[in-house]
Amino acid sequence: MSYITDTLSNLLQQTAFFNLTWGNFAMILVACVFLYLAIKKDYEPLLLVPIAFGMLLVNIYPDIMVRPEDASNGVGGLLHYFYLLDEWSILPSLIFMGVGAMTDFGPLIANPKSFLLGAAAQLGIYCAYFLAILMGFNGKAAAAISIIGGADGPTSIFLAGKLGQGALMGPIAVAAYSYMSLVPIIQPPIMKALTTEKERKIKMEQLRPVSKLEKILFPIIITVVVCLILPTTAPLVGMLMLGNLFRESGVVKQLTETASNALMYIVVILLGTSVGASTSAEAFLNMDTLKIVALGLVAFAFGTAGGVLFGKLMCKLSGGKINPLIGSAGVSAVPMAARVSQKVGAEADPTNFLLMHAMGPNVAGVIGTAVAAGTFMAIFGV
Repeated sequence: MSYITDTLSNLLQQTAFFNLTWGNFAMILVACVFLYLAIKKDYEPLLLVPIAFGMLLVNIYPDIMVRPEDASNGVGGLLHYFYLLDEWSILPSLIFMGVGAMTDFGPLIANPKSFLLGAAAQLGIYCAYFLAILMGFNGKAAAAISIIGGADGPTSIFLAGKLGQGALMGPIAVAAYSYMSLVPIIQPPIMKALTTEKERKIKMEQLRPVSKLEKILFPIIITVVVCLILPTTAPLVGMLMLGNLFRESGVVKQLTETASNALMYIVVILLGTSVGASTSAEAFLNMDTLKIVALGLVAFAFGTAGGVLFGKLMCKLSGGKINPLIGSAGVSAVPMAARVSQKVGAEADPTNFLLMHAMGPNVAGVIGTAVAAGTFMAIFGV
């Protein structure tokens, strides 16, 4: 009888109920909220579902992220090995290749002025950097946090790993992906506050056709120019442009389909669950995390505002031919930010079609955020 009692007692002690803290339960609740937003509200489920589920798993069973040296049998947890691919910059780079294979750079080629809007939207990154310094973060930590302002999860993970900010990678990545998912909620009030109804109704001229030769040369030229100036951007910019070259060359259809579909979705699963699993209660529930979340929101808001305000300037200089709303797409959340520009413009005038015009700054924002990350790496000698 004592054997049965001891066995049942041991089994009971092994359940998660006896090992979880209030912090774990709080994070489980957060994970459930994320799942609700992803499934019920359709807020970027491709990102939020794996992130939220990884968060759920690690707070029920922390050993799923245990390192080999901390495990009794010398074997690490499943999601620990996924997470190593983040730290080694493998998954963020592969994400960029998939984005390049899925994205048409034609609008940016047709309207090179979009590069200016993409650059202006990086304002949030540099504002957040200096604000993070004032809040007590060291230079490398501030740089890693500030990239959240580009609304670019892969670049945030990439830079945090390169700058040795592994301890902050989880909060940074979750903040970046959360704000990417909430683009349709965060951006419109800022866009409407900074523009007049007349400006939002501006209809832009149709973009010129872009030749196949231009589309093939573009990724090659951008790779050469950007990587010569900032070689540290090669993993991101190089993979982005390689994916786009697959798409535009027309001679490697199988590679294009693999990079933009099967491989892309596999990488999203690995990256999303590992990012979510980095948010254990012990790592996530602290003052630094709250600061990172707040700084990320400030950075994203300033980035959106910077793009819109520069759009207003270009509107004035062009004699009212440029709709300032497309400037908000200069953050690198592709193609969500461009869709928001289209949505807000259509609310002012249902016949207004801004999507293709907004895709130019949107693609420029991806390149701009990668350049900002490369600049920080150059500054800190990484």
